[in-house]
Amino acid sequence: MSEGERRLVAIMFTDMVGYTALGQRNESLSLALVEEQRKIIRPILARHNGREVKTMGDAFLVEFSNVVDAVRCAYDIQRGIREFNLSLASEKRIHLRIGIHLGEVVEFQGDLSGDAVNVASRIEALAEGGGVCLTRQVYDHVRNKLDFQLSSLGMKTLKNVDSPVEIFKVEMPWEEATSRAATNLDLKRIAVLPFASMSPDPNDAFFADGITEEVISTLSNISGLHVISRTSVMGFKGATKKLKDIGHELEVGSVLEGSLRKAGNRVRVTAQLISVSNDQHLWAESYDRELDDIFAVQTDIARQVAEALRVRILSSEVDRIGRKPTSSTKAHTMYLTGRFHWNRRDVDSMRKAQEYFRLAVKEDPDFALGYVGLADCHFLLASNFRLDFEENLRQGRVLVARALELEPDLAEAHASRGGILQTNFEFAEAEKEFKRAIELKPSYASAHQWYSMLLSFQSRWDEAFQEIQLAAELDPLSPIINAVLSDYLLYHQKEGDKALELAKRGLELNPGQPFPHYRAAIKYGEMKMFEEARREMDIALELSRESYPHFKSLADVTIAYFEGEKPTVRRLLPQLEAHLGGMMGVQAVEIAGFYFWLGDDEKGFEWLERSLAQKELRLAMLRQDERFGTVRNDPRFLDVFSRMGLA
Repeated sequence: MSEGERRLVAIMFTDMVGYTALGQRNESLSLALVEEQRKIIRPILARHNGREVKTMGDAFLVEFSNVVDAVRCAYDIQRGIREFNLSLASEKRIHLRIGIHLGEVVEFQGDLSGDAVNVASRIEALAEGGGVCLTRQVYDHVRNKLDFQLSSLGMKTLKNVDSPVEIFKVEMPWEEATSRAATNLDLKRIAVLPFASMSPDPNDAFFADGITEEVISTLSNISGLHVISRTSVMGFKGATKKLKDIGHELEVGSVLEGSLRKAGNRVRVTAQLISVSNDQHLWAESYDRELDDIFAVQTDIARQVAEALRVRILSSEVDRIGRKPTSSTKAHTMYLTGRFHWNRRDVDSMRKAQEYFRLAVKEDPDFALGYVGLADCHFLLASNFRLDFEENLRQGRVLVARALELEPDLAEAHASRGGILQTNFEFAEAEKEFKRAIELKPSYASAHQWYSMLLSFQSRWDEAFQEIQLAAELDPLSPIINAVLSDYLLYHQKEGDKALELAKRGLELNPGQPFPHYRAAIKYGEMKMFEEARREMDIALELSRESYPHFKSLADVTIAYFEGEKPTVRRLLPQLEAHLGGMMGVQAVEIAGFYFWLGDDEKGFEWLERSLAQKELRLAMLRQDERFGTVRNDPRFLDVFSRMGLA
């Protein structure tokens, strides 16, 4: 086409939010971010047949011959920028606005001019950071041709454009679903937000967290309520979000918030129950008590909430919500401190938690929850960190048995016993414990999660999926529950796109940690998206370089496996074998899988036997791993499952 001739094209205009102000504050950072966004955008333009007309500082002007390509490209750019941002501090994140218009342009010396360019630049400014805006002309060409939704923003007046223009926005699936109707939110789905500590001593902050956890635990005993788990609510500690926004994010109809002021042996607790749909106060109360009466406060809050929500407390539940776990205020304080450390889920914190739980049961030898706390420490040290495996499981058994001797219907003790039994391949007994825990405390998300794993080991896929969905409803912001649900969606439901979205969500829920990126890399690899898999694996490697230097061996072998590079896998396997076991070490079952994939069945079965001897729970998941596909009907493979009790 000759220069100066008019043609109809789709024009995209991109712009970085706040670039000018950033340049004034930190010029070197602003230039670095411009370079990063160019590295992200240019490969995406190439995939969607976009021609980069020019860059203007932080902005791109791009033309497309196909308007559908333009919109899909804009969506992928925003998705790529979002993924880039996930593991970064806020000041290093990129925020783009994108505008797209369809109209006539004139080319002169490689540059474009005309109303289409002007309109695209004007509507870009209407987009939110991370958003994409389109004109009616674009909308008319792409509606019903895209996998994502478009919504009208109404008629807008644009500078230097004669007539108002109807503007549409692309609805990004990861955006907060604040547009959902509040009437769909069930009042009986309740979130207990972290109680604010108003105490003059900052060291009392843990006590407010402990009260939050205890109120959640007490309410969870009431079968008519669906109570969001601690993992999901603690992320809102100190948050400035509106209650309505929090309610929508957690999909709850009511929110309980409160504060605690502790001074010596006196405590003042305030609590209020609020409807998410209309900000109406359903109930409020203040309590001025001696510290010894804190349990009565928790019980009264639970009863008042149930009454306000018109939920009947069953006779079997009355005793459990009114039960005083210990008569010792000191023991209870030690227990709350122990849970504060335990919930951090790293080895050092687990050791600190053990110290406080020991002090709790020393102060009150009949404190059942104190023994459960100690049992949970031993259980996670064995199952998650593979430390002193047999001894930690043995001690966990003894401690949970003591807890159940003291309180036979303590849900937490039954769930912990189920986890210990499952880790030791005692699946039938573990199932009984999980069922009992769920019966006693229906809102206990961890029990549903652990039970879903057991059901999947037994190939009871529908039941397993139902349990993990329940866990996700009760603990929607839990990184581990989202990760497990993502696995189910990919391997059992064959819904790869949904699995990827959950994997990406896991990056948001657990920022700065290597293993969410590793999990995302696995999802991309399974879906043959190798460029994305490498990108996530590189991030995981960078984040784990100091803490887990041996992780590089597993990462390199995994990428080579997905890309079908058998010689590379064979060459790297000895490095992988050198890092077997220990904290966050490679598991024998992983090595077995790679040998089976290479066709070396004898080596594969040798490593499979080592995995069985070490009781690696990952062994129970082999039915969903493609590396074992060639030997699934081999008598030796079936015998392994038989000896595990899963035949």
